[in-house]
Amino acid sequence: MALDTARKRLDEMLADLERSITAVQEEHPEAEHHTADAGASLSDTDRVDAALAALRRQRAEVLAALARAHEGTYGKCVDCGLGIPEGRLEARPEASRCVACQGKRDRLHR
Repeated sequence: MALDTARKRLDEMLADLERSITAVQEEHPEAEHHTADAGASLSDTDRVDAALAALRRQRAEVLAALARAHEGTYGKCVDCGLGIPEGRLEARPEASRCVACQGKRDRLHR
């Protein structure tokens, strides 16, 4: 994937993530500020908190990919330094690892 194309896709992803985070926070202002006596609603709040955490993790991955693009290391695995396959970058422009290194990381973090 051309670097300009990757940057554009990453910028679009970042904007979408920012909108999603803002929307969830506006729809659920109690998220991240809940009390233990909330009972059944605690479960709902926990789900919202988990969704926000996932969105923020993905935003961090996109920001890191944009930083790699700026540094000139985008498309290279952060672990082994080899190129990340084009198909992987097409599917996940924020990918920081090649398939083999990502597989190793996933197995270690189970």
